[in-house]
Amino acid sequence: MPTEIIQWFPGHMAKTRRMITEHLKQVDVVIEILDARIPYSSHNPEIMKIIEQKPMITLLNKASLADPDKTARFVKKYTAGNRVCLATDCITGEGMNKIAPVIKEVLSEKLKRYEEKGMSGRKLRAMVVGIPNVGKSSLINKISGNKKAKVENRPGVTVDKQWVSTTIGIDLLDMPGVLWPKFDDRAVGENLAITGAIKDSVLEIEAIALALVSRMRNMYPALLCERYKLGEISQYDETDDYELFRIIGKKRGFLISGGEINEERTANMLLDEFRAGKLGRITIEKVNE
Repeated sequence: MPTEIIQWFPGHMAKTRRMITEHLKQVDVVIEILDARIPYSSHNPEIMKIIEQKPMITLLNKASLADPDKTARFVKKYTAGNRVCLATDCITGEGMNKIAPVIKEVLSEKLKRYEEKGMSGRKLRAMVVGIPNVGKSSLINKISGNKKAKVENRPGVTVDKQWVSTTIGIDLLDMPGVLWPKFDDRAVGENLAITGAIKDSVLEIEAIALALVSRMRNMYPALLCERYKLGEISQYDETDDYELFRIIGKKRGFLISGGEINEERTANMLLDEFRAGKLGRITIEKVNE
């Protein structure tokens, strides 16, 4: 049986903290991008300490992969907390046309001062922050209309800051995505691993898949059973997560010599299908957590 997911992941938080601090005075607003499937876990608590009083908007990105009902509730929760929040998606284009108006609304007083000084054409500047693999570069490319930011579906692609001009009157400063050095809550580390914010190569893939199975059977049992032809979830009440994981591997025919389950192949399949949205639109956090 797989051991538990490791609890500490090295990062470059100190370097990114310095970079954000050095450039904060150059920008008018900070755009924080979260993964709509894990809004709590994808929020870097160190960021809030660094940006201090700078105006900020929060984007719940990858919304087409997330549970729409939960996303709406998260947006409502954050907006009620004096935080401007939008659901966005780079594939479907959801929320993209709202970003510029919201930024201008947040900065309305500054824009008014510019107008009074005869500087109404001056471009606004926004710093884009977020952990790895939340879609920062994809979102920047969508707004700019050009593929200026390097994009890959794996964490850690943007390794240095880069300025990107857009057609909406706002220049964007893309900062490298970085994780904080230690997770106090094991569930946060698991959520980040499940969604791909942490490189699979540094983790035990079977342990991540087990964490996903656990969340699916508790939060979206019907979707899990439908995808893997498991029948009714109630028949697995006495079955632990590990055995259910093996049953899924067997259903898919992932067998090796002697009829044993190929656990690595099963784990990779589960994570790939979740990340691609093949299990359905899923948010693996509760709104009140």
